[in-house]
Formats: sequence, C-alpha cells, structure tokens
Amino acid sequence: MNCNNGSEALRVLNEEIIACKQCARLIRHCRETAAIKRRAFRDWDYWGRPVPSFGDPSARMLILGLAPAAHGANRTGRMFTGDRSGDFLYRALHKAGFASQAVARSADDGLALRDVWITASAHCAPPGNKPSPEELRNCRRFLDRELKLLTGLKLVVVLGKIAMDVYAATRGARGLKFGHNLLYDKLEPPVLCSYHPSQQNTSTGRLTEAMLDDVFTRARQILTSSR
Repeated sequence: MNCNNGSEALRVLNEEIIACKQCARLIRHCRETAAIKRRAFRDWDYWGRPVPSFGDPSARMLILGLAPAAHGANRTGRMFTGDRSGDFLYRALHKAGFASQAVARSADDGLALRDVWITASAHCAPPGNKPSPEELRNCRRFLDRELKLLTGLKLVVVLGKIAMDVYAATRGARGLKFGHNLLYDKLEPPVLCSYHPSQQNTSTGRLTEAMLDDVFTRARQILTSSR
C-alpha cells in the first residue's frame, strides 16, 4: 500500500470511528458531558463524539492510550488535547522530536506529529475513565485495522496496563506483565510500556517528566536502530 492510499484508508477509518454508536453507555456519557460542560469551558462547543486517531500516516511508532478525557479530547475532538495528560505527553514528544510543539490546546492549534500515530483503547470518554471489558472489545476492531494500515510500524508505545492488555490481545499474546519502560521485543511490532500520564500518576510522582522522557528517548533509539 502506497502512502497516499494508506492516508486515505486511515482517513476513512477515522470517519467510521467518529460515526460509531455501538456502545450506548459511552455515547450517552459523551453527549451528556458535552451538554453539561465544565464551568471553565462553558464557551466551548464540545466535540461530544468518539474521538478519531491523530498523527502521521507514515508513522513508525504508534502510541496507544486508554480513552479520551471527558473535558479534554471529548471537548476538543483530538487525542490528548486540552488536558493535563496531554500537556505531559506532548511536552515529552516535542523533546524527543516527534511533535512540532510542546502544547496541545485545540484541534486547530497547528500541532503536527512526525513519525507518530496516536490512538486509544476506547475512542469515547467513559464514565470514571473506566471503559468496560465489552466496550474495549468493541473498539479493538479499529486498532486491528490501524495496525494493518500503518505498514511502516516498528514500535508500539502503550500508556498504562489496560492499553498493554488491549495491544497484547491483538497479537494473541497472554501473560505479559506490565512495567514502566519495559520492552517486549518478540512481539511484532515490539511494545514499549509506560505509565499513563494521567493527573493521578503525574501529581503523585509515580510518573515524572524524566521517566516519560526516558521512554521516548528509548523509542527514538529503537526506531533509529531499525532503519
């Protein structure tokens, strides 16, 4: 598949993601959150739908997160955009040369990714940030197709244990233990694990900027050595 065909196929897949209504609980939560809003964002027109993936169609690295934040990507319509998790992630990606800027405020802020595609285990914001096992299974078909369409992939970075479990399921792998900066290089593509840059993890020091920087420095080294 050439790059243009791949880009078009990913665009079509993103349109299917946006239009998906399979998980009634999640769709209801996205819409209710968009209607109620948060006081700080009362002037925003919330996205309030499944959030599409985002990035470079020729990416060699895929980042798999958990799900959109209710007042982050569910508001802005772009992965990891408009919340503290995104601030943490894009700052690290910018340092490692994967992102054109260190901040992500809105879908039209000019941010571009290089060699990276960002997706989620669940594309809708879930109540309590906890998609159900059934909802994760429903959404996994999108990840399966992304893994086939991103033909140049050399590495998958998973953010959190749930993301690792979802990716492992697509590879038919079982019994993988999660650990920060842990690499499973026997999978195809290999997977590198990181704690999720959630506010809970970053505010408690479970995940520091240096720790996340180390993950993407290692990811850059892996991509360089795979040329």
